[in-house]
Amino acid sequence: MARLRLFGPARVAAGASRSDLAGEDVGSVLDAACATFGDEFAKVLGASAIWVNGEPAAREHPVGRDDEIAVLPPVSGG
Repeated sequence: MARLRLFGPARVAAGASRSDLAGEDVGSVLDAACATFGDEFAKVLGASAIWVNGEPAAREHPVGRDDEIAVLPPVSGG
């Protein structure tokens, strides 16, 4: 299981700051998160950057039990 870390609107939509979810790659973990946290989370996810262990990652990026996937929603401000 990979650890999913959620920030900002993703955290609010999920009602949690982190979750351990099973999956072989980033995409399968994110799909499990959408199934767990629902449509509002999925909307936020669509506009978010995804990082694995501090580096940008695509859905195909493989993950293991010691990996951390961060969902970073866009930031606004000046």
